[in-house]
Amino acid sequence: MDLSDFRVIPVVVLKDAARAAGLGDALVAGGLPVAEVTFRTTAAAEAIRIMSDNEGLLVGAGTVVSAAQVDQAVAAGAKFIVSPGLSRPVVEQARQHGVPVLPGAVTPSEIMAALELGLTTLKFFPAKVYGGISALKAFSAPFAQVGFVPTGGVGADNLADYLSLRNVTAVGGSWMVPARAVDAGDFGLVRERCAEAAAIAASVKGA
Repeated sequence: MDLSDFRVIPVVVLKDAARAAGLGDALVAGGLPVAEVTFRTTAAAEAIRIMSDNEGLLVGAGTVVSAAQVDQAVAAGAKFIVSPGLSRPVVEQARQHGVPVLPGAVTPSEIMAALELGLTTLKFFPAKVYGGISALKAFSAPFAQVGFVPTGGVGADNLADYLSLRNVTAVGGSWMVPARAVDAGDFGLVRERCAEAAAIAASVKGA
C-alpha cells in the first residue's frame, strides 16, 4: 500500500489518542484507508502509533515543520511525511528515513525550489487562499511534470472539480473527519463522509 494509491487523504486532528483506533477502523470501513495525522496536538505521536497497528491503514504525519518532528513521526510508525511548506531539513530527514515526503508549495519559486530537490509531487496549501482550481490550472503548463495535492478549502462540494484536473494527484481534507465527531467518537459520521468522498473520487477516475 502506497500513498500514490489514494486520491483522497483524510487530514486528522486527534486531541485524544484513545479515539485513534476507532477512527482508523472508520476510515477503513468508509473506503479511505489512509490518514494524515497532524502534529498539531500532543496526542499525535501516540495516535500514529495506535493507528499504525491497523494493517489495513496507511498512516502518515502532517504539519511536520522540523527534522526533529520527522524523527518523532517515523519512530511512531508514520509511513509518509506532509509539511505545510518547503523545508530542506524536513525533506532531507524524511529521505534519510526512506519515507515519502510531501512538502507544501504555492508559488512558482517554491515549486522550482522543490524541483531542484528532486520532488515532483507537492502539497498545495491552503488551496483556497492561493487561488484554488484557477491557480492549479495556471501551473499545469509551466510545471507539467508536477502533481499537486490541494488541501484547505476542499470539500465534498468541489472535490470532483479538483480531482478532474490533470495535475492533481490527490486531495487532502478534514471535512471527512470533523473534529467534533472525532472528539465525540461519532465514527458513523466519519464512515459516511469517507464513503461519500470515495464514491466521488471513483466517479471522477472512471469518467
